[in-house]
Amino acid sequence: MDENKRKRLEAAGWMTGSAYDFLEMTDEEASYVELKLALSAAVRKLRRRRKLTQVQFAELMRSSQSRMAKAEAGDASVSLDLLIRSLLTLGASNRDLAELISASAHT
Repeated sequence: MDENKRKRLEAAGWMTGSAYDFLEMTDEEASYVELKLALSAAVRKLRRRRKLTQVQFAELMRSSQSRMAKAEAGDASVSLDLLIRSLLTLGASNRDLAELISASAHT
């Protein structure tokens, strides 16, 4: 946000900050959310790289297209287990997973 805009909003009584501040998340909770978002983005990227539709991907996963769409969108109902299984199914290696986890820990 533009510094002048932030100052004007604060002068008018508004509070500024991140979504994590607003939700009063701990650092651990914020890290968990960031990890899930990074894994979700990687699922979408790998699926597209393999030129699979969500329907084809769902068949590989023995799941539904809507569930795979939720996985790619970072829906809160999607487990880390599903995200990791999805990445492995798409060909990600253990090293790829480690790099994703490591990168999300540094954001």
